[in-house]
Order: sequence, then C-alpha cells, then structure tokens
Amino acid sequence: MAGGNVHEFTSENWQTEVLNSDIPVVVDFWAVWCGPCRMIAPTIEELAQEYAGRVKVGKVNVDDQQELAVQYRINSIPQIYIFKNGQVKERIVGAQPKSAFKAAIDKVLAS
Repeated sequence: MAGGNVHEFTSENWQTEVLNSDIPVVVDFWAVWCGPCRMIAPTIEELAQEYAGRVKVGKVNVDDQQELAVQYRINSIPQIYIFKNGQVKERIVGAQPKSAFKAAIDKVLAS
C-alpha cells in the first residue's frame, strides 16, 4: 500500500529507518480494514512528497507488525507518531485534516 515516497516500516527495519534516522520520521500506524486509515492515506502520501528530503514518512501495518503496535501502545488507529532523534515528539490520534499533520511536522522540524 505504501507508494512513492512512503516507506513501509517493520520490526526488521525499525531501528535503522526510524530510531536511527538523521531526519524526523512520520509513522502512520494503520490497518487494511480501517476506514479512517484509508481516508487519510492520500494525505500521508502528499505529506511524503511535500516534506521529501526533510522528513521521512512511512506506515506500520498493525496487523502485520503487532510487536511494534504493542511496544508503542497503539490501541486505536489511525495513529500518527512523529519521531526525532529516536524519540516520539508528537502523536496524532484519528483521522485529522492535513493542516493538523502539517502543524505537528512543522513543530518538530522547528524544535
């Protein structure tokens, strides 16, 4: 499902792609059966293009990556985490307008 600039994060590449990333990382915890997840998918792809080179954007399928979902206490989806230097800096729960995601990303970039 991840397209273009959107990465697919798994427990295998999590350390390298997310925790050790030298730029902030937006992680969309989602599932195929989740309507709101599918609703924000185009927005996530737009953000990946708009912030290319400044922010890495990717998805975690919570059905396939239950270990990560448990580790980050994902109890409702979609849930978007923004990591910087291996730490969660922002968390957005539920389908939100693009402006909410942009505000959170811009805040992390500015910090």
